[in-house]
Amino acid sequence: MARLDDRPGQRSLRVAVGLALYGLSQAVLVQAHLGTDPWTVFGQGVARATGLTLGETTVAISLALLVLWIPLRQRPGLGTAANALVVGPFVDLGIAWFPTPGSLAGRVAYVAVAVTGVAVATGLYVGAGWGPGPRDGLMTGLVRRGIPLIAARAGIEVTVLTVGWLLGGTVGIATVAFAAGIGPLVGYTLPKLTLPASGNGDDGPRGAQPAPDTPG
Repeated sequence: MARLDDRPGQRSLRVAVGLALYGLSQAVLVQAHLGTDPWTVFGQGVARATGLTLGETTVAISLALLVLWIPLRQRPGLGTAANALVVGPFVDLGIAWFPTPGSLAGRVAYVAVAVTGVAVATGLYVGAGWGPGPRDGLMTGLVRRGIPLIAARAGIEVTVLTVGWLLGGTVGIATVAFAAGIGPLVGYTLPKLTLPASGNGDDGPRGAQPAPDTPG
């Protein structure tokens, strides 16, 4: 994890822009009404069950996941805390701002923009090196307990997708498109947008960051 005194201005700007873009991109995906990523499906289901907005539910889920970090001995960073608190409000803001397109072509374009936006946003906030998102830490914590990465990620995402769908979350073609596209896109954006350590002996974000989750 990058030091807080290593170019804090650049890193804080990347975190802020990345998390705002993340939340707005998720909102665009929701407004396409073609399905969403697994964690947002879960958030939609919980929102329907509780009466909270999707953004409020996103914050609540993030904070609950941070509690699960404790037995897994995961160490949050400043970016982790910002992720938990910032993404949700921008989801609600984006849902209020972006109308659902009237044509299928427009909705498909929304999906493409959303997946690309999430990939760029992930590159920015993870690449800042101030800690992964709450969902990343859960996955990597399980990996450190001996569970294979693929099994940990698949198990978590299948579970939240299934529970979210049962609670009324939206699953559709965009769910498949997100799952297929986000990995390669983040694999491209993260190296491009990572801000390396400034030679102070820190391993920097390249050595410390896990493969990002989706979303945040």
